[in-house]
Parts: sequence; C-alpha cells; structure tokens
Amino acid sequence: MKEILDAILSTDSTSADFAAIKLPESYRAVTLHKDEEQMFAGLDSRDKDPRKSLHLDDVALPELGPGEALVAVMASAVNYNTVWSSIYEPVSTFGFLERYGRLSPLTKRHDLPYHVLGSDLAGVVLRTGAGVNAWKPGDEVVAHCLSVELESSDGHNDTMMDPEQRIWGFETNFGGLAQIALVKTNQLMPKPAHLTWEEAASPGLVNSTAYRQLVSQNGAGMKQGDNVLIWGASGGLGSYATQYALAGGATPICVVSNDQKAEICRAMGAEAIIDRSAEGYRFWKDENTQDPREWKRLGGRIRELTGGEDVDIVFEHPGRETFGASVYVTRKGGTIVTCASTSGFMHQYDNRYLWMSLKKIVGSHFANYREAWEANRLVAKGKIHPTLSKVYSLDQTGQAALDVHQNKHQGKVGVLCLAPSEGLGVRDPELREKHLPAINRFRDI
Repeated sequence: MKEILDAILSTDSTSADFAAIKLPESYRAVTLHKDEEQMFAGLDSRDKDPRKSLHLDDVALPELGPGEALVAVMASAVNYNTVWSSIYEPVSTFGFLERYGRLSPLTKRHDLPYHVLGSDLAGVVLRTGAGVNAWKPGDEVVAHCLSVELESSDGHNDTMMDPEQRIWGFETNFGGLAQIALVKTNQLMPKPAHLTWEEAASPGLVNSTAYRQLVSQNGAGMKQGDNVLIWGASGGLGSYATQYALAGGATPICVVSNDQKAEICRAMGAEAIIDRSAEGYRFWKDENTQDPREWKRLGGRIRELTGGEDVDIVFEHPGRETFGASVYVTRKGGTIVTCASTSGFMHQYDNRYLWMSLKKIVGSHFANYREAWEANRLVAKGKIHPTLSKVYSLDQTGQAALDVHQNKHQGKVGVLCLAPSEGLGVRDPELREKHLPAINRFRDI
C-alpha cells in the first residue's frame, strides 16, 4: 500500500506509473461477519452498538471484471445504510450478497462470509477492466453508489428502474470503507478539484439522493418560488436539500431539533426555521395514535413563516414519526417526496388529506448516473458545498457509525482510509479560497 500512497501523494506521478504498480494481494477494510448476524437479537435498535459488529480486517483483493475499476480509497464517509448494515436492520445485508451472488459467475465474488461496507469514496483509479475507455489509472475520482446491470430494457430510460439495481457497499460487497474498493466504472465521476479527499468523499450518496428527490423531474421537480419543508434540515441529507432549495430560488422551511442545528441552517442562508424540540411538537399521543391537533399547529407555524402560504413540497425522510404531519401540511396539489424512513418504515397518514386535496406521494431512491453526475458537477463548480463536520480514521469507523446511529452528528461524518491526514488532495486552491467559509461551515459550528 505504501507504493500506491506514495504515487498518489507525488505531484508528478503519471498514468503509466499507476499502471505499473504491483497491486497487493489483500487490503484493510471495514467488515461485517456473517457468523455474527444474530449478535443483537432481542435488543432494541437504540441499544445496538456498531462498535461491536464492525471489524477492521485484511481481506483478499477481488478479481477485476469487465466494466469495473479498482480504486485506491483516500477517504470515505458513513451513511445511514452503514448504520443499518452494522445493526442488521431491517434485515441482514448478507441476504443481499447471497441473491447478488446467484446472478452470474462474476457476481458470485460478492457472496462472502464478510461484507466490506461503504457507499462513498474519493480516491484514485488503479486498474480498469475490459471494455473501459473513459477512465484510466491515475484518474482522481469520486464514486456514486448506484450499481446496475442494465441487461433489461426497464433500466434504459431511468437506470434506477433496472430490476438489478443495487446500492454499492450496502447491497454489494467491496465498498468504500476500505483501502481499495471495487466499483463499476459507470459509478465514477471526477473528483472536485478544490476539495480535500475527505471533503470530496462526503457528498456522494446524500448529495445525489437530495438532487433526485428534490430537483429532478423523477422526484419533486422543485421550481423557483416553491416553499419546501425540510425535515432534519441540518443533517446529512437535509443539509443538501436546504442548499438545493436556496440555490434553486425556493424557500426552505427547515425543521431541526435544537438551536445548534438551527444556527447551521442560518449559516447556509435559511431564514424560516422550526425548532421542533423547543416548540414541543408531539405528533403521536402514544405508540398507536397520532395527534391531528399537532399537525394543525405545525401547519399554522409554517404559515407564520411563509406569509400565509402552505408548503409546495415536503422533503420526507424520517418516515413514521412525521409522515402524517407531512401529508397534512402540504398544500393542495403539492408533493410529499420520500426516501428512507429513519424513524420507522410503516407510515400512517389520513388519506382524506391526500385524495381530497389532490396531493402526491412520490417515492425516491438514490439517483441515476446522470442525476449523480449533475449533483457532483454542482459541487465541482462551487454551487453546492460539502457538509462535513467530523473525520475519523478507518479503525474508528465503529464510533463514527455509532455517532450517526445516535444522531450526535451534524451533516456528514467522514473516514480517512489511505489518506494519512486531513487536508490533502486540493488541486484548485484558488476556487477553494473563494468558497472556504462555506466548505468549513459544518466544522466551524
């Protein structure tokens, strides 16, 4: 690994230099172990500790297939799918690997007794497989996490519709929380030149998800002047939704849980902020009964902040806890666009407020390659900024996942993989200097 790192840190390494490096037979990676699937059986979700299930192991370098690349990972990041994987909820990810392994002799590589996690990376291409022309060894890249086979016609209008669509590092093996990752080359995008490795790694999954969910016509199709209610507006996903609303001429109504998170939203430029803890919203009377009076109170507060208008779009991801309120407060003809369900997957709402007011619920899941490329392009141009708040070393990934699990984080939590320290990898210092306050926004609060 030293030869690889030396080449990356050198200012004059060529593509031929990277191609000539002898690759190691193994590398260090954050893994789950299949024989520990039941280790948290009987525990509540909040009591499951990722530090106990996540391991740092030496694993064998996977075989490189057609249309694939091996990437030296300088930095990665923790997402909620890392947390879900680490606590084996809602299901063990080894079921995903087993099903993928049955698809073809090549995908059989993924069905192993260990799972290398991670759905973000920033790094350098080491090798490309047969049929790859767009990328070469030495290219500095980031990767989005959509893995598709595209053998069915269903995926050729929107690749998210491919029946074999998977999330890399969650539903596939050889993810980004490692020194080396295996990706399909149609996951690769240019690394934003003004960002460090850890900054460049952090937007990937959440930035692309927010773009499709809010901006794309496959999601809410946000337009200028829209009022957008954003749950968890300072979090890993919501912080990008807030930026897209502001950049797109919409008005974000940011829902947060404390004053520190409210300050982050103000620093991004948002003015309409609801601190749900300070204002005491309780959308459920008990485990089985919602409280419509609280929906109405939230709707009234929104109108206070918007000059009497309801929201055109609700950016939903908490799920069960908030979904009834989200459907209620959306304006007639408006859209509730939902991805994930961090507070529970079984959503309940009063359908009268949906059908009689002609509202729409749109499901959104990650992004296709074009959407991910556009989202990354906006980062590279300095229009959308990383929301990195804290960085851990690879051997501290369990603690990083625990922080996300317990909602102790702001924005995104990064992980250094091969990078020996923070602050490396900047190729455009002039653009960086121009946007430095925004880049550091989540680290300064």
